[in-house]
Amino acid sequence: MMTTKSFDISLEAVKEAWKRVKSNKGSAGVDSQTIEEFEKKLERNLYKIWNRMSSGAYFPPPVRAVGIPKKTGGERILGIPTVADRVAQMVVKMYFEPMVEPHFDADSYGYRPNKSAIEAVRVTRERCWRNNWVLEFDIKKLFDTVDHELLMKAVKRHTGNKWIILYVERWLKAPFIREDGTQIERTQGTPQGGVISPVLANLILHYVFDKWMRKEFPSLPFCRYADDGVIHCKSERQAKYVHDMLVKRMKAWKLGIHPDKTRIVYCKDEDRQGEYENISFDFLGFTFRPRLSKNRWGKVFVNFTPAVSKEALKAIRAKARKYKLNLRCDKTLKDLSNLFNPILRGWVNYYGNFCKSAMYPTLEHINRRLVRWVMRKHKRFRKNPRAARHWLGEIARRESKLFVHWQMGIYPALES
Repeated sequence: MMTTKSFDISLEAVKEAWKRVKSNKGSAGVDSQTIEEFEKKLERNLYKIWNRMSSGAYFPPPVRAVGIPKKTGGERILGIPTVADRVAQMVVKMYFEPMVEPHFDADSYGYRPNKSAIEAVRVTRERCWRNNWVLEFDIKKLFDTVDHELLMKAVKRHTGNKWIILYVERWLKAPFIREDGTQIERTQGTPQGGVISPVLANLILHYVFDKWMRKEFPSLPFCRYADDGVIHCKSERQAKYVHDMLVKRMKAWKLGIHPDKTRIVYCKDEDRQGEYENISFDFLGFTFRPRLSKNRWGKVFVNFTPAVSKEALKAIRAKARKYKLNLRCDKTLKDLSNLFNPILRGWVNYYGNFCKSAMYPTLEHINRRLVRWVMRKHKRFRKNPRAARHWLGEIARRESKLFVHWQMGIYPALES
């Protein structure tokens, strides 16, 4: 006997959602079930999700709240749904994202298909060359404070699909559970870490910021990556006016601008004279500031351009320390390469897009940790760092493919 489902949700869509969740990996939620454990009873688990979602009986479990230290200090609360709930959210995202994506602004780059952070940095660099001033802004605790009623109005503006609306509302209300077991009821915000949250964040900011900018300041270029952004202005006076208007706009939508991460910056270079308090800003892990550059004819000039930020370099060194390469004496150099080189390649591929030389001191720091590994691994080098560095330097030149920075020519120094 066939049972009639309330909502027309495809079982194939649930299976596809699982594939995407699995490829994204991620930690266990409040039920402690890992992706590997979920997969052991895959057909049963997927059928259960489909059955409950298509009948309207799916209720999301609480979200595991984890504190993540910020690069600039403080803590960001990351919400980790269960594996099953991530699959359910992915189903809704697969249906809902194509409905809203065509409406989003070309200068919104965060968490969108066929958009990237590097693309945002590149377009910002070019616009800094053409505009003297930048208003750098950060929306304070967007994922924690977005108003549910206003967000649902935006959702309903793009879909009349009852089950999408139903489940989005339920996810917004799902409580947090902290590490100590404390449960926190939620009346605002959309958990940073949820599968559906980035789409919802882009949706609300499409109306709060993007469309507003196009209407009120159509001549001013901007670039937004989720809750961070820059607005290019022709003068300091104009930048101050836009700032004041932006503060009012955010307040009207029950949001706020972070006072410490929002400022007006002069894009000083060879042709821009004058002394100003702020001549640099950080955006997406890069610091934009005046730097010495060479043109195609070899002439040195001052250019306003990005390079990896001090905070990003600090985070890279901290990650390198966390891997404790120098203590892994049970590993071969090839083992260390397999372990760490993919991470190293990711950093170089991202931060090396602009002013790659800014990374060199930190990449040399990686070499120093590898030299310390040589000294612990091999007794003959234990008290002779110079010889260890020379030995590793010869290997680096001979087998440069082991580490991506060796392929860039950043070897341990050869010394006799």
